[in-house]
Amino acid sequence: MRGPRLQHGEEEAILTPSKGKRPLIVMKFGGTSVGNPERMKSVAEIVAGYANKAEVVVVVSAMAGVTDTLIRAANQAATGDRENSKNVRQELARKHRQVADQLLSPGEQEKVLPQLAAQLTDFENLCAGFSLVREVTPRAMDTLSSLGEVMSATLVAALLRSQGHPAEAVDATELIVTDDNFGNASPLFEETNARTRQRLAAIRKKGVIPVVTGFRGATREGICTTLGRGGSDYSGTIIGAALDADEVWIWTDVDGVMTADPRLVPNARIIPEISYREAIELSFFGAKVLHPKTIQPVAKKKIPVWIKNSFNPSCAGTKIVPVPSDRTPGVKALTSVSDADLVTISGKDTLGFPRLATRVFNGLHLEEVTTLMVTQSSADNVLCFAIRDADLGKVRARLEKTFELEMLHEYVGTLEVMPKIAIIVAVGENMKGTPGIAGRAFSALGKKGINIIAIAQGSSELSISFAVKASEVKEAVKAIHDEFAL
Repeated sequence: MRGPRLQHGEEEAILTPSKGKRPLIVMKFGGTSVGNPERMKSVAEIVAGYANKAEVVVVVSAMAGVTDTLIRAANQAATGDRENSKNVRQELARKHRQVADQLLSPGEQEKVLPQLAAQLTDFENLCAGFSLVREVTPRAMDTLSSLGEVMSATLVAALLRSQGHPAEAVDATELIVTDDNFGNASPLFEETNARTRQRLAAIRKKGVIPVVTGFRGATREGICTTLGRGGSDYSGTIIGAALDADEVWIWTDVDGVMTADPRLVPNARIIPEISYREAIELSFFGAKVLHPKTIQPVAKKKIPVWIKNSFNPSCAGTKIVPVPSDRTPGVKALTSVSDADLVTISGKDTLGFPRLATRVFNGLHLEEVTTLMVTQSSADNVLCFAIRDADLGKVRARLEKTFELEMLHEYVGTLEVMPKIAIIVAVGENMKGTPGIAGRAFSALGKKGINIIAIAQGSSELSISFAVKASEVKEAVKAIHDEFAL
């Protein structure tokens, strides 16, 4: 049986055991939260502050910037450059050694520095191999790109021990079992749950704090995989669900989920509580607070997820729950994607709309491209969809190849692309059945002279999407935010 659900800011909830069992919190810390010695010290203080009140399992990202550095080094090595990796090794050694020198006890330094050196040797050896074969395979890239998490977990565990809290670094390749889709692997949950419980049982029983590497897992054969960029959030909820945690806390560098991007809307505010579905919708459409897959593992068990700021730990943050207590109808938050293009393709009667749509979306699937919004005119055989600008080149090439013969015989018109558009998404669990929401948004944009290029709304009415010129996104988001008094 679980302990009580934890209410951040209500310390008595954390202190109150359930039948002698302390509550279990899985705390995930992002790259900026462990980005330098000062930030790592803050992480250790946060963990230590709760370790006497609740059982804590820690999941960590690589130090800020490290993953990008590793990927660049791998790609540079694949060009045949053997010297760059040596310079990168020195840079990484300096960054991690700085933490060890400033924060670790002499005894912990003696243990940890050889471990970090061995991890950096693995990095250099991998790069040497890439330079010889002039190639980086996805499988090899997963091993190299996630070395930052291994080094980070090593340091955080040592720092906790230096402060008198027993801790052990645990490689998630021993816990999270995945398929072999290198670069964006999917967990095999049944095996992951069993392995995670078994591997961490002895550590937890001894009162030791596990410090787990985020972002990575392994196939059944033990080959390292990664969960996709930003996947450490996902790691946190995978482990939280496997351990039947009371809560998962995602520590990042923002105070919580905001009603809009504060760079676009200075008066945006923190949302105290949102639903699982709202969080998933916001993350899919570009909100940077969560990895899009984060909620999936905990949804079935209804485990709350908190978004909290390690730079401002006294802030309550945002609680993500199955059903929020506030059921007020209307828009709850806005998010936007400002680097999008609108693609339009049309077919003649000889190529009916169902066939046209099927072939278009099959082409997008083959290129692993996700649409941001879709509109259609079945009567005119016209399909319009928005994609990120970075995907335009491969989408255009794929569809021109797919419809090569049809375009030659003019059964399909040429692709029309409207570049530099933005997609604005209004999200709210209780918009369904609330009249006038789209009309109010139209009116607010109309008063500002902003033209709506396209609009889409799902049958669930969880969100409404608008396409506008990218140059007008800031004014458009602010106008809708003001209209709904968010």
